[in-house]
Amino acid sequence: MKTTLKNLHSTVEINHKGAELVSFKNKLNTEYIWEGNPEFWGKHSPILFPIVGTLKNNSFVYNDTTYNLLRHGFARDVNFQLISQTNEEAVFSLLANEETLKVYPFLFELQLKYTLIENELQIAYTIFNRDNVILPFSIGAHPAFALPKDFENYALAFDETENLISYQLENDLISDVTLEHETKENILPLTYSLFEQDALIFKNLKSKKITILENDIPFLRVTYDDFAHLGIWTKNNAPFICIEPWLGYSDTIYSNGNILEKEAIQFVEPKETFVCTFIIEIL
Repeated sequence: MKTTLKNLHSTVEINHKGAELVSFKNKLNTEYIWEGNPEFWGKHSPILFPIVGTLKNNSFVYNDTTYNLLRHGFARDVNFQLISQTNEEAVFSLLANEETLKVYPFLFELQLKYTLIENELQIAYTIFNRDNVILPFSIGAHPAFALPKDFENYALAFDETENLISYQLENDLISDVTLEHETKENILPLTYSLFEQDALIFKNLKSKKITILENDIPFLRVTYDDFAHLGIWTKNNAPFICIEPWLGYSDTIYSNGNILEKEAIQFVEPKETFVCTFIIEIL
């Protein structure tokens, strides 16, 4: 089942499974979200919750109990409830239940709010801690943007001068190995060779906006003021690029498995709420 948002400038479709953005078109009917061809990657823009990336041994420890939780968590694979909708806004909800408690023993509600304003889509994540204990979590976005021309026609423009250093993965975990990526005037040309070792993972960027350039012309912008970390990813020969604002990332190779001590883990106090928002803008 899908929900549609529409105004004079653009149209958005959201799948109730995972509350996943599956389409964002301008008034000329140009599609900006990856089609989800499973030959390359069968998703469009999954939400990563309650973890981002991979846990060591696909598990974590809480109160001396071990829980198994697979890569990127479960939210992307379950049905959300549509709890409100207008022409330009929709709110989806996922509540802790018997199945989630088996792998993540916390009482939570996760809401996704999509708000369409002209050519801009605001996506807000709200985590409600319904429990009487601190709620540890990571959350991230994974939108894949369709690139209609050859991949090398595109580049990423950062809004700040960066020393672009990414962290390499070792068995899907964050290692100590880093790579420095050369930019010119804050622009990183896209080549498939950038992703030979999987995603580019940035722990600390100054930039809070990234613009995709198509033949030096601004094409689409992602703004992520509320997110501390970033992933950039594609697959070899795939006609898309993922720009992924994150709060959290995979375990490091040194992780002891304790969820409360996980590097970059976030917390919500009992009965409190956490909100973070990012924006996709068609240019």
